[in-house]
Amino acid sequence: MPTPPITELTTRARDIFRLVVEGYLATGVPVGSKTLAGPGGVSLSSASIRSVLADLEGLGLLAAPHTSAGRLPTEAGLRLFVDGIMQVAEPTAEERQAIERRIAAPGPIEAALEATSALLSNLSSGAGVVMVPRREPRLTHLQLVPLAPGRALAVLVGEDGGIENRVLELPMGLPSGALEEASNYISAHLGGRTLAQAARAMRAEIASGKSALDAASSDLVERGLAVWSEDATARPVLIVRGQANLLDEAALTDLERVRSLLDDLENKQSVADLLDTAREAQSTRIFIGSENRLFALSGSSVIASPYRDREGRVVGVVGVIGPTRLNYARVVPMVDFTAQSLGKLIG
Repeated sequence: MPTPPITELTTRARDIFRLVVEGYLATGVPVGSKTLAGPGGVSLSSASIRSVLADLEGLGLLAAPHTSAGRLPTEAGLRLFVDGIMQVAEPTAEERQAIERRIAAPGPIEAALEATSALLSNLSSGAGVVMVPRREPRLTHLQLVPLAPGRALAVLVGEDGGIENRVLELPMGLPSGALEEASNYISAHLGGRTLAQAARAMRAEIASGKSALDAASSDLVERGLAVWSEDATARPVLIVRGQANLLDEAALTDLERVRSLLDDLENKQSVADLLDTAREAQSTRIFIGSENRLFALSGSSVIASPYRDREGRVVGVVGVIGPTRLNYARVVPMVDFTAQSLGKLIG
């Protein structure tokens, strides 16, 4: 049955529907007619309220669990609430400051993304997720520094001043001067290029015989490129923090759903593929339950927003994953604000 637009509900039905959804999202338990007739409820008799509840159930917006006389929203009901009734609650000044402070902390971008994911988890009581930007820094310099026999330190310097180190295994009997020669050769090709762009140029030059490098230095160049290329492909496309938040008291009554959700989160590539669908969105996207196939079995929701660099290009996605009874009114603007703050950091 198609979900009716919110405008087709009477004022009475809309008020009762809103109270049921808000009550369920706040407590995690079905809402009954006695609660709706109590303080802060509607000025109707329990019999009249039950009649409206039955109508809303007939429209597919509410459901009545076997163990309770109360009602809870269906996924269709939650979608109608989110799209047509929900009044968002903007992040407090303290929450905004906490998000901005965590994102702006000194350190590499990956550390900021991990901190952001953890903070979102704490603020939302769900699992915080951040998809790592799909871009490579432009580089200026690579230096190979001897550490011990058979080992060297590869120091890579980016245009933004970032410095990263990796340990490189060396062949035995390496000629003196080979490290310096390889370092100079790589650095000469890096200027303003990404590592992938520089690697293509260097390999083509070596393969064509145009390079003045000897065999030992050529081997070092390959080793240096390999350690950084392997590192780039091994970096996670997704950072997930706060899975333990999903194990609340309500969740423990449905262990199978929780087990399914945790299994889904272990498949980071599938989660990243789901978040990737939010890259083209102009604002925060909300996936409720079976609206996304990945979390259909666990009955979970995803709130995700793309974040952009200063040129407006989407470089990643940030979001929250949790049960369908997430506090959407609070989490949606929080995710949106976090995406905007990350965009300022990416620059």
